[in-house]
Amino acid sequence: MLVEAGSVEQLLEGYPVVVEITVAWGEMDALRHVNNVVYFRYLENARVAYLERLKFWEFMEKTGIGPILASTRCRFLAPLTYPDRVLVGTRVTELGKDRFVLQDCLASERLQRVVARGESVLVSYNYRENRKVPLPEEMRRNIAELEGTVAAPGSGRAVPGKEG
Repeated sequence: MLVEAGSVEQLLEGYPVVVEITVAWGEMDALRHVNNVVYFRYLENARVAYLERLKFWEFMEKTGIGPILASTRCRFLAPLTYPDRVLVGTRVTELGKDRFVLQDCLASERLQRVVARGESVLVSYNYRENRKVPLPEEMRRNIAELEGTVAAPGSGRAVPGKEG
């Protein structure tokens, strides 16, 4: 189970993609903490990095099939302030016939704790035909390969490739 406080490295164990983001002064709001909208940008950066690792953009250029964001959410656990550096870990927790779920963990280097948790549902979409389609086998393999780099026995995580 992921701990809520500890070294940033410990907090992000089990996440195959980790993005480092420097908190900018201008991201803070009138209450002197990072505005909630900015957290969604952080999640987006991690999501895009994950899709890049899957080579989904190249696949989409060839086939017209790519991901489309169906939903996203964020649970805020602690306020971020400037100066800080955030590390965002991303992993797949569920694969369905035409979609997959990404789970994110945002950890503050300054606070040495988890400051937010996010989740996104991405649907496989044919942009040439404007309709959802089954998640391509090539992407399933890429997810399984990427997730396999960090899968720990007994972790209790959903196994990529298992229909959800």
